[in-house]
Amino acid sequence: MNFIELFSMQRKLDAFIENNRGINSDVFIEKGLALTVELAELANETRCFKYWSSKGTSEKAILLEEFVDSIHFLLSLGNEKGISIDEWPEIEIHEEVNLSKLFLKTQQSILTYIQHPEVDKYNIVWQNYSVLAYNLGFTLEDILVAYKLKNEKNYERQRTGY
Repeated sequence: MNFIELFSMQRKLDAFIENNRGINSDVFIEKGLALTVELAELANETRCFKYWSSKGTSEKAILLEEFVDSIHFLLSLGNEKGISIDEWPEIEIHEEVNLSKLFLKTQQSILTYIQHPEVDKYNIVWQNYSVLAYNLGFTLEDILVAYKLKNEKNYERQRTGY
């Protein structure tokens, strides 16, 4: 599966949600805020910034679900502006980085893209997500499988009045 298929899957899910909910306004800003919230939820599950706590990181499955929640909104934001990528971006950093700094950098790149929805800004967000995936130990296959599962779960939620 290439990423064009993911963008297509997300486009269909978004259309289903918009039709199901009767949404016919521009929700780009709302999707942008949702992405920042999902990123924060992922950061919360890593607990990387919780220097005051000895409780460890959540299980990998929980982290992965939070990660793909973000991917749903990231794909959706690209679709909103007619931007997509063909494949998962190659990362230049193949080492562990400070997760707190990486989350802040990723958050900033999202905010920049929301304010200036241009291809180069969108690609930077994806690059940051690629570094996050690497540092959280997710493979591309992990992400694709989890995305498909969550995508179907999102359809089911819409069908049952979530």
